[in-house]
Order: sequence, then C-alpha cells, then structure tokens
Amino acid sequence: MRILIIEDETLVARSLEQQIRSLIADVEILAVITSVESGKKWFKTHESPDLVLSDIQLSDGLSFDIFEPGNINAPVIFTTAYDEFAVRAFRVNSIDYLLKPIDTQELSRALEKYRLMSGVLPIEGQLKNLVQRWGGNAHLYKERFLVSHGNSMVPIHHDDIACFHKEQLIYVHTMNKEKFITEYHALDEVEDLLDPTKFFRVNRQYILHIQSVEKIKSTHKGLTVIFKGGDAAGIDVSREKAAALKKWLG
Repeated sequence: MRILIIEDETLVARSLEQQIRSLIADVEILAVITSVESGKKWFKTHESPDLVLSDIQLSDGLSFDIFEPGNINAPVIFTTAYDEFAVRAFRVNSIDYLLKPIDTQELSRALEKYRLMSGVLPIEGQLKNLVQRWGGNAHLYKERFLVSHGNSMVPIHHDDIACFHKEQLIYVHTMNKEKFITEYHALDEVEDLLDPTKFFRVNRQYILHIQSVEKIKSTHKGLTVIFKGGDAAGIDVSREKAAALKKWLG
C-alpha cells in the first residue's frame, strides 16, 4: 500500500509512520508533506497514492485546500487535534478521522475501514460533502465523555452510554451496567452536547440513549420507559413528552 502523510509536526509524523509500519507489512510511505503549498506541488508531480493520512490544520492553512476537485483520486483519513465537538464533521461519506494523540487501535480500525470502502466513493464527493459540513452551520455533537473511574478519568463513547442520570451529581450508566460520575453540573448542559437522534430527555432526571430503550408502557400519567439495565419499575414520562418520545423511537 502506498501512503502519503500530510503533517507539519515532525514528532507526530514520525510516530504515525511507525504506527502504520507496525500495522501494514508492505506499506510504502511516499512522503511526509508539511504544508498546503508543498502538498499542492506534490500532487502536481506525482501519481495519487492509495491512501492519504492528513492533518487538517497546517502551518499555512487548512489541508482541505490541497484536495481540489479533479486533482486527487485517493481516499483520505484526517487526523485532528480538535476535540470531540468537531469530529462529527469528518464522519461523512466514508472519510474517517483520528483524534490526536493517535491511538494505534483506532488507526487500525480506520485502515480496515479503508480496505472495506476502497474504491466505493470518489474522493471528490467525499471532500465536497466534508467541506460543506466544515464551512456550514451543522450542529456538531459530542461523541466521547470523560468520566471518573477511581483516581483516573476514562473516555466513554456515546454509543456505550445507556443514560445520563441526575441525582446530587450527574451519572453515566453504560450499556454494560456500569455507573460513573461525570463532571457536569446540570442535565441541560449535557443535553446540549448530545445528538437528538440518539438521545432523548425523558424527564428532569434522565436522558436515555435510543438503543437502551427496551419498551414503553402507557400509564395514567403518560408513559413509562423500561430501559435495559435500569430499574424494573421504569422511568415516568409526562403526557407532554409522550408524543415526542414515540416519534423519536419511531
């Protein structure tokens, strides 16, 4: 596999190259490009690689400017130091992202995704969609949450979260029936960070993930939600929110 790296931090580029070589035996690293201008020049004088791993913020601008329509036919995996609020912009049309510092397992998964998707979508369509998302007003939602685990903080992916629950503190309950403390002070704060297609605020105490809902029951008060790993008695939902909940689940 022929890979081009676009990265202006020398140590990061060196580490990324070592990680790639540890995962792919027959890889050829064609070059390490450190700026937008040198990237444009490289593509004018070389054939497109099999895959590009590109940082977004370079010393002289955004790497998106390198990938002008019609010039490149290689898929791109972006690397970024942006936090979780921005990563939603990158997960479009089979383009993947790696959040710095780059984890070798995540790199392996991104490379596997490339192998599965290689040749399915042209780079022009990928980048057009990506740049529109980046430059537009799309709401970007948080995908990882740091929670307390003993004396440490550990990240939990949003799809592993069954619910957020407010007692005196804000807790996360996972799909594996674990319970962790978060650093948030109000559910309103959490709600603003969540993708509304996946999470629903059922009452003042709970925000549920859609995959955690086992069933709903009608009651004289409205609805009761039974969620996986939760209290068998369920969570009450007011009549005012019942219709919205059904629409969300449907």
